[in-house]
Amino acid sequence: MKHIFQEGKDASKPTLLLLHGTGGDETDLLPVAGMIDDTSSILGVRGNVMENGMSRFFRRIAEGIFDEQDLVFRTKELYDFLDEAARNYGFDRDHVIAVGYSNGANIAGSLLYHYAAALKGAILFHPMVPRRGIELPDLSGTPVFIGAGTNDPICKPEETKELAESLERAGAVVEIHWESFGHRLTQSEVEKAALWYTQMK
Repeated sequence: MKHIFQEGKDASKPTLLLLHGTGGDETDLLPVAGMIDDTSSILGVRGNVMENGMSRFFRRIAEGIFDEQDLVFRTKELYDFLDEAARNYGFDRDHVIAVGYSNGANIAGSLLYHYAAALKGAILFHPMVPRRGIELPDLSGTPVFIGAGTNDPICKPEETKELAESLERAGAVVEIHWESFGHRLTQSEVEKAALWYTQMK
């Protein structure tokens, strides 16, 4: 997968896995990562799917309707890539925190839905429920921050709550931060995520 890796100043910190929204690339969330922890290593990844010339992490059938078969395939692709990247760059595979926005948050959520040890934690900005009708792995103690919009036209509040509840049933420790700026990722939202990150256990 096309990506960038930047080694951090503090090897004891988690590696931040940056996952962009539709039409973004591996550099999109670098400023966000800098606000969350400017001493961590960074792995920015570009989605392998193209939709009307825009990069995505998995296919969709229509707005808000995922191609589940492709989602499962692409989730495993990303999971395997993380193993490979950890070997190549020498970071701790068990100490990775995803930072995803929109489509990137959805693939990060899918990692949590499908693999017990995929992520140490996750910061999900405006995610949707990746799949329904499946049993989640044991996520006991996994910290998850969700940034959501009370008026998000793509990720409705009900969807955010459903996602949080499903993660909590699997044992994750979820915090939701609400704003009222639609689907937009705001500085104040990132600042709340950064505060959550400093308090994360």
